[in-house]
Amino acid sequence: MTPILWSFRRCPYAIRARLALAASGQQVELREVVLRDKPPEFLAASPSATVPCLVTGDSVIDESLDVMRWALAQNDPQGWLDMPASGWDWIARNDGPFKHALDRFKYTSRYPEEDAATHLAAARTYLDELEEQIDDWVFEQPTLADYALLPFVRQFAFIDKSWFDEQPWPSVQNWLERFLSSDEFGAVMKKYPQWTAGQRGSVFPPKSS
Repeated sequence: MTPILWSFRRCPYAIRARLALAASGQQVELREVVLRDKPPEFLAASPSATVPCLVTGDSVIDESLDVMRWALAQNDPQGWLDMPASGWDWIARNDGPFKHALDRFKYTSRYPEEDAATHLAAARTYLDELEEQIDDWVFEQPTLADYALLPFVRQFAFIDKSWFDEQPWPSVQNWLERFLSSDEFGAVMKKYPQWTAGQRGSVFPPKSS
């Protein structure tokens, strides 16, 4: 069977899963979920009820990083998995402390008991250190680390893009801008209709003509 990917266009976790699938060339049936109107078929498939969720012939992969690793295990033509061990540490910091701080700074109404300034300071510390690591890429060439981190740095940047662009992070800013203007990003941000029962999803990545 063609694997099924339950996805949501703007979710950074789903974005990075689509980036890896597109890089690998592994085609899936993409089913776009509207998070305020989750279909029962999606809820039955996803143990966590979150996107992305990849249903293969014999397994359900419910974590975005695992979807990336699965896709690249099928085919990794750009060598994303050829990454220094410290790349996994950067991904862990992104998915843990940075995302924790990002959410509590961005969604203050969800966390009224939290101090947004404290979480902004934590996010800034992470980006200060990322600035020291990045030249053109996190390492010498693009790897899984870049494409696992970029959707979340994008999410943080667009809380207030003008403010972000004024910060002393020129390497991070250039890295992000190259990503935002890239064919890779454009290809995974195409809009798909909301999936409904009885409907086939969209072929992703699209078949080349």
